[in-house]
Amino acid sequence: MTHNNQAADQLDYWRQRCLAKLGSSEETPFGPDVLVYKVAGKMFASLSVNTPLTINLKCDPQEAMILRASFAAVIPGYHMNKKHWNTIDLSADLAEDLLAGWLDDSYDLVVKGLPKALQARLGGQS
Repeated sequence: MTHNNQAADQLDYWRQRCLAKLGSSEETPFGPDVLVYKVAGKMFASLSVNTPLTINLKCDPQEAMILRASFAAVIPGYHMNKKHWNTIDLSADLAEDLLAGWLDDSYDLVVKGLPKALQARLGGQS
């Protein structure tokens, strides 16, 4: 039972981290098992609520390959463009600040692709 409570706490923690991003929204376009986080209509993260809890994050293609080679818990993006997305197993023993940095990078990559005026309103918000 503790495992389920831990997973629920972890899900809540990452939901809050994603929703704390300026301009972010949470949607469920793929059904209740996948929470999608967008900024200005563009996805920067998705959380699978199934066990094991996973998060998809956008990543620079070169960096994505390095992360996959360096961490067993990082694989090519599940149901995503594998060049630009990684899936990370949140039940793995990865440092929270490392994961938070990857979330910041994903958000920043998406914001950089937005129109300049919108970027200015969202600027500096990792």
